[in-house]
Amino acid sequence: MKKINLRHYFRSNQPLVTYLFLGIQIVLFVLMSLDGGSTNIYTLIRYGANFSPAVISGQWWRFITPIFLHIGFTHILMNSITLYYLGSQMEWIYGSGRFFLIYILGGLMGNVVSFGLTDAVSAGASTSLFGLFAAAVALGRIYPHNHTLRNMAQGFIVLIILNFLTGFASSGIDNWDHIGGAVGGALSAYFIKVPALFPVQTGTRVKAAIAYVAILVLMIGIGYSRF
Repeated sequence: MKKINLRHYFRSNQPLVTYLFLGIQIVLFVLMSLDGGSTNIYTLIRYGANFSPAVISGQWWRFITPIFLHIGFTHILMNSITLYYLGSQMEWIYGSGRFFLIYILGGLMGNVVSFGLTDAVSAGASTSLFGLFAAAVALGRIYPHNHTLRNMAQGFIVLIILNFLTGFASSGIDNWDHIGGAVGGALSAYFIKVPALFPVQTGTRVKAAIAYVAILVLMIGIGYSRF
């Protein structure tokens, strides 16, 4: 199998989408802070937090908008730092377009799972960030002979475990959206190709895409059945 030097292949990539996502969430945080406060539940709902009754009424865009909203300064600070370092690395690997898809698909899955299994008002980039962590781990399994991806995956496994343990040990954290984000990111890694590497077999990609859609439909169905 031909070896590809990822560092050489992507040396000129700039994490433009990472910067875009950072800019969006910072601007929205400032606007919320000036308009009732980012920790005010009514402000969060007005700006697009995940809120089941609003979704039921037809506001499906709330499966996406929570990715860019944050609750308090510490929340946005930690997620912004993580997005900058993790997002830059994953955008370097995937390229901007594919990175955009994985980030959104991880966040979408996390928010849909939260809608299906909880009644919490939730927001935060952590759904997408867990998706990126899981996608990185999946890449280490998909391309085990690539040392760059394998080493990255091994490091991120530890971070995922620590973050999950922190989430379960803390109150006020929606762990279902983290789990959903991780599932969405891992599945996305199987059907979204890394440009510099050989694609996953077509059958595997199709199965992963079907599994992704099936989980979305199931969670949406469960969410509607609870109301």
